[in-house]
Amino acid sequence: MYAIVDIAGQQFKVEKGQELFVHRLEGEKGAKLDFNKVMLIEQDGKTIVGTPVIEGANVQGTILDHLRGDKVFVFKKKRRKGFKKFNGHRQYMSLLKIEDIQEKATKAKSKKAAAIPAEEPAVQETVQENQ
Repeated sequence: MYAIVDIAGQQFKVEKGQELFVHRLEGEKGAKLDFNKVMLIEQDGKTIVGTPVIEGANVQGTILDHLRGDKVFVFKKKRRKGFKKFNGHRQYMSLLKIEDIQEKATKAKSKKAAAIPAEEPAVQETVQENQ
């Protein structure tokens, strides 16, 4: 079973028990987080795709550690001008462990779908009255 979930503005393909590095998240080490922007869930060949997210679906994770990524060097130079600039940067990261992926059936969609056809004839009647 895997899911595609939005974590800190990026989409990740996650599985239960997986550890991944994401942009720094608020919270302390050991804090449990819930991510409800689940866009796709695949389980035993059955795929559920959200529009854009799956309502009621949830991915639970735990922050294992806060650390910094590898150093990225930035070097700028203009030839024959004597201009050189050298910078370095390390991104702040969080190590996240995926604990559980939950798929919950939503009854709200079926209620909304049943309510939409009931509203359409009322709209058509008002159009006929105006003619």
